[in-house]
Amino acid sequence: MIKLIGILVVAVGFALRFNTLLVVMAAGIVTGLVAGMSFHEIMELFGKYFVENRYMTLPVVLMVPLIGLLERHGLQERAETLIRRKQSATAGRVILLYTLVRQVTIALGVRIGGHAEAVRPLVAPMAEGAARARHGEIPEKTVQLIRAHAAAAENTGNFFGEDVFIAVGAILLMKGFFDNLQMEVSVWAMALWGIPTALVASAVMWWRSRVLDRRIAREAAEPGPEAKP
Repeated sequence: MIKLIGILVVAVGFALRFNTLLVVMAAGIVTGLVAGMSFHEIMELFGKYFVENRYMTLPVVLMVPLIGLLERHGLQERAETLIRRKQSATAGRVILLYTLVRQVTIALGVRIGGHAEAVRPLVAPMAEGAARARHGEIPEKTVQLIRAHAAAAENTGNFFGEDVFIAVGAILLMKGFFDNLQMEVSVWAMALWGIPTALVASAVMWWRSRVLDRRIAREAAEPGPEAKP
């Protein structure tokens, strides 16, 4: 059981809001040391798996400077201006739409989103712009709330949508796990039973988007600090 200490490291690190990458690396190092591996062997494994999966990690690494360059030239401002023109748009509707699009596309094996590539530069500014177009200036706590919901939309759409596509890593990982236990489970069966979960996740996001819009309206109507006696 002591070899599961890495889970505790991850839980404590995330609870204390430490850097995610450092927390995961620390958990891996601690787990390896407890399992009897030397520090050199652990670093060798880190390098080995990074090189083997470089075609998956390099696009993400290369995307960061590209998004930064686009933001420097006003990507967020243009996204917010665009959504302000839609009279029916609300922050909740923008986030819900992104969730559904993300869920459907990842279920078809097409990756068009991500936190760095879509949420931060596009989805969050568009949701904030929709809230400002409807309610005027909004408090900082409301802005942070919208950004949190935008990040949750990415996680929900990606996580519950990918289980419907048989060639996504999550399905293949579960298939390998069951094979090691000598349990015969078809990837088609796993993908099929992922559909009800995806539908429930969509319904939950629809409810959360409605609650978000009501909360934004309530917080926007509250008097600011300067208006309080």
